[in-house]
Amino acid sequence: MFPKNAWYVACTPDEIADKPLGRTICGEKMVFYRPAPDQVAALDDFCPHRGAPLSLGTVCEGQLMCGYHGLRVGCDGKAVSMPGQRVQGFPRTRSFPVVERYGFIWVWPGDAAQADPAKIHHLAWAENPEWAYGGGLYHIACDYRLMVDNLMDLTHETYVHSNSIGQKEIDEVPCKTRVEGDEVITSRFMEGIQAPPFWQMALRMNGLPDDQPVDRWQICHFTPPSHVLIEVGVALAGHGGYEAPADKKASSIVVDFITPETETSIHYFWGMARHFKPDDPALTAQIREGQGKIFSEDREMLELQQLNLLRHPERKLLMLNIDAGGVQSRKVIDRTLAAEHAA
Repeated sequence: MFPKNAWYVACTPDEIADKPLGRTICGEKMVFYRPAPDQVAALDDFCPHRGAPLSLGTVCEGQLMCGYHGLRVGCDGKAVSMPGQRVQGFPRTRSFPVVERYGFIWVWPGDAAQADPAKIHHLAWAENPEWAYGGGLYHIACDYRLMVDNLMDLTHETYVHSNSIGQKEIDEVPCKTRVEGDEVITSRFMEGIQAPPFWQMALRMNGLPDDQPVDRWQICHFTPPSHVLIEVGVALAGHGGYEAPADKKASSIVVDFITPETETSIHYFWGMARHFKPDDPALTAQIREGQGKIFSEDREMLELQQLNLLRHPERKLLMLNIDAGGVQSRKVIDRTLAAEHAA
């Protein structure tokens, strides 16, 4: 149901700062921990002695010690020691390829031999001091593809997010969808409109008036296995819109890393990378709070949608022109899955 030979965001560094973290990713129960301050490891969350979750243990001298009987496992999954016991013959615990990059911990749940760190999605903004990032994590009880659908069709903003980023012009201006290799791009450009509340705030914070007409853009980029990055912003009307100079606009990238947990649940890493006032932590916190409220509205809708689909598996969903981004993204996912299964 989900590609396993791919890099997924597993957690953020703060989640494993002082203790192991247990997390299910693509149906695999994993434990993440730091063998050393600059290292990260991921193992099967299963102690080879009695099957206890290793995530309930502690980190001792770079090894993961089971919290049940004290068995120690190295970051390569090999049993190292246990009080009063000989452990050389214990089966090796499975380890997963894991990389810390761009402020995230990435894991490869599939064939370790294919785990090339060069395949991690490049995030240019994460290495640029002119950008700032703030985000969070939601656990959502839905199929990961429903979230992809949601993010690749932003017409729902008019209704789900009517008090923050939604406005009628989103409905009125058609979107365009194109496919470039395995990337699906859906774009919408709105000219000479009034900025909605969230973007009025962003304009003010960037020292721009919030009561003048603006040109607004939304450019959604899907890449497998389940990443969606959305270029968003507003510029004072008549200054070039998307191409406007920095002092005439407020622009950002909405960051959406969707990591499947099970067939009907996800870990949703959301955030916003902004290209204005990067050295303002108060602004980062304010945007994070506002964005968190927006995404909580998506969570409620998606979880109830999932329950409806589980109750009525025989019903087929309609495909309209506004669904093109999600439809094409699912085709890329299906193609990726087919290639993985064939191999």
